[in-house]
Parts: sequence; C-alpha cells; structure tokens
Amino acid sequence: MAVVMNKQHSSWLWRGILLASALWLTACASGPKVRTDQAPNVDLSSYQTFGFMSELATDRAGYTSLVTQHLKAAITAEMTARGYRLSDEPQLLINFNSNVAQRSEVRSTTSPSLHPYSYYYYRRGLYAPFPYYQTDVETVHYRVGTVNIDLVDASRKQLVWEGIAEGVLSQQDLQQPRESTARVVNHIFQQFPSRR
Repeated sequence: MAVVMNKQHSSWLWRGILLASALWLTACASGPKVRTDQAPNVDLSSYQTFGFMSELATDRAGYTSLVTQHLKAAITAEMTARGYRLSDEPQLLINFNSNVAQRSEVRSTTSPSLHPYSYYYYRRGLYAPFPYYQTDVETVHYRVGTVNIDLVDASRKQLVWEGIAEGVLSQQDLQQPRESTARVVNHIFQQFPSRR
C-alpha cells in the first residue's frame, strides 16, 4: 500500500510541476512590457508625414548600424500601415534607441517532496507523516532588451509621443534580430493612438 501511495503523490507532484512550467512559458510568450506616453492636447492624426532624425541614438559610432536599419524598416512599416507618409520634409521626426543588458537573479523555490516513509493503518485509514518540503536555490543569468521610440514635432522640436518596450531576450531573438525587432516595434505600436 505504501508504494501505491507514493506513486499517486509522485503523479500529482509531476502534474503540478508541468502546470507551473506551462504557466511560466505562457507568461514569457506574451511579449515585452510596453509603456507609452503622449503630450497633452496633441492630436497625432493631425500629422501626415514622418521622417527620421539625422543623428539617431543607435548610430553613435558614426555609421548606420544594423540595429538602426532593422528599427527603421520596422517603424516605417508600422507608420505607413497607419496612413503616414515617409517624407524628406516630415512633420514628425522619429528617434529611437536600443539597449541590451546582462542581468542575474537568485531564485529560491520551495516544493513539496515525497517523504521517505508513508504507511497505511488498517483501522483508521490512510496516513502519512507531516509534509516534507525542500528548497532549491539557483542563479539565473539572462539578457534584457529595451527599445525606445520617440516621435517629435519637427516644427516645434517637442516630444509628442514615446513608446518603450522591455523584455527578456531569448536565444531565437538573438539569432533573428530583424524579425525580433519587427515584433518588438509591433508591440509598441499596438498602443499607438488610432487615427480618427
């Protein structure tokens, strides 16, 4: 009987671990954290054209980086899809920046474990000793990427809208930077005000 009880507990323990893992993966798949802000009393639908700043924050080395090229392409696609036109004399100037930072986190998890002694007492029912828990501690290293997009009123030289995304970078993100950049920019522009 004791062996049967241990197998049942083991089955429930593994089901719990699998469920927790599935929930964690779902949370990670939801995308980066995005926040936006807009200048008060600014109607973004009143602008028709956009362009990019002559000196972008991602080009500090004096040449156009691949990050710049990926961001320009993704932002152009999002702005064009919203009815704005790329122009040499834009009403909106766009600047952007990106950053990747290495972070570490110490994680401690407590999980129920099977006690080595389980038994059955025939007159009173099924018994087991007090619950047994174990604590696992691990240090996790990961990379966090941040993308900032600023829209500036070209005539007034005033920031009118900004979007910021921050999220953990997966190995796939690092191996496919163009696609990853397009996804992040899309997440940011999902919070862009719709044109009236």
